[in-house]
Amino acid sequence: MKRPFQTVLLVLSGLGLLHASLFTDLCLRYVRPGLRPYLIASGALLLVLGLASAALDRGRGSHAEHDEHAEHGGHGDTGHGHDHSTAPRVAWLLFLPALSLLFYAPPALGSYTASREPARAVAQQRHFDPLPATSPLPMTLTEFTSRVQQDRAQAIKGRSVTLTGFVTPDGRGGGWYLTRIIFSCCAADAQSVKVRIHGSPALPADTWVAVTGTWHPGGTLGTRSAPAALDARTVERVDKPVNAYTDDLPLRPSR
Repeated sequence: MKRPFQTVLLVLSGLGLLHASLFTDLCLRYVRPGLRPYLIASGALLLVLGLASAALDRGRGSHAEHDEHAEHGGHGDTGHGHDHSTAPRVAWLLFLPALSLLFYAPPALGSYTASREPARAVAQQRHFDPLPATSPLPMTLTEFTSRVQQDRAQAIKGRSVTLTGFVTPDGRGGGWYLTRIIFSCCAADAQSVKVRIHGSPALPADTWVAVTGTWHPGGTLGTRSAPAALDARTVERVDKPVNAYTDDLPLRPSR
């Protein structure tokens, strides 16, 4: 790879990172929101380095042409030097991720990923605060699961709750799960949390919905034998939230 192409690669990589992290929300498909400033800084740095490299190469080219002309008396003798400022041919492959950030971003993780891995284990919790009197009560999938399987006071029993996530069909025997995919750092360490939905047919996979209902009885409430499951009373389509790869309550109100 000749030096001019190395410069182009720096510029394209910088523009790709800025496109994904500054001008759009594409980066949130792959990393936690807290890493976004670092991606913006990296993109800006790559862009500056690329532009600086182009400016330096242009200056060197002008000086080299002038010196060569003076050395050979203006007769245009080209000399016999060799250009050693090349990179291995495999470096051309680096153009693919740079261009993909600009023109074709890989799809976000969704039901395909979630259906092929078990739900993550919910952290052990000993103390639970009283539930607010709000009805229906908005809850995260993790909080709902913790209440169902660990709250000995059984405060969730009979309570109407609203959970938000996307549809993941259960290919083993029908039915579906309300799902969230959670990034600890980035897409490489993604884990899913799921709540089984009863009493309502599944919408298309990856559809974001808000489900209102009550805990689906089974096992012993407040122990691991209790299923993380909901008897749905209503299922409403909602916009995909800004914080799609956390298990927080949605930041953006639904339609």
